[in-house]
Amino acid sequence: MSVAEIRDLFAYDRWATEKLFRAIDGIDDETWTRSQVIDERGLGGILIHMLGAYQRWLHGLLEDGTRHGPEREPVFGPAELRRRWELEWPQMDGFLERIDDAWLAGDDEGVGFAWMLRHLANHDTQHRSEAAALLTQAGRSPGDLDMITWLEDRAGWVDGVPPSQQRTEPAG
Repeated sequence: MSVAEIRDLFAYDRWATEKLFRAIDGIDDETWTRSQVIDERGLGGILIHMLGAYQRWLHGLLEDGTRHGPEREPVFGPAELRRRWELEWPQMDGFLERIDDAWLAGDDEGVGFAWMLRHLANHDTQHRSEAAALLTQAGRSPGDLDMITWLEDRAGWVDGVPPSQQRTEPAG
């Protein structure tokens, strides 16, 4: 996997996570804070865990010495979750801009850096799917989170119609 592909994977990851944020806007506290829904977590716990894992992997790869564990804090609300993600995304973008294919081909104690990054994106996908199921049960589906939908959005598709087949009305 190339650095360009890893960057695309994390662009998709962010797009899908932002779709969840739109679905949790205005969520009621009971739905957000409920626990013991999927294993020991509920909606808020799942999404806070997802953030914590992202932070630990990112800052571990950055080797910046920061420690993150939002799961050990009292459950905070959706606005705070979004605020914290918005602090992490630029750091990931900067990290991905600095790495190259040679670094990506390297490893730490036999585990390849490319695989570590794939794992992180896949971990997010797992927990987004859990959160999406809970949101859908609460009548707040985030919509289609499939990667192909992101690719179509990026390519300019509208309602499943590729740009080459979209009709535009003549100006006038």
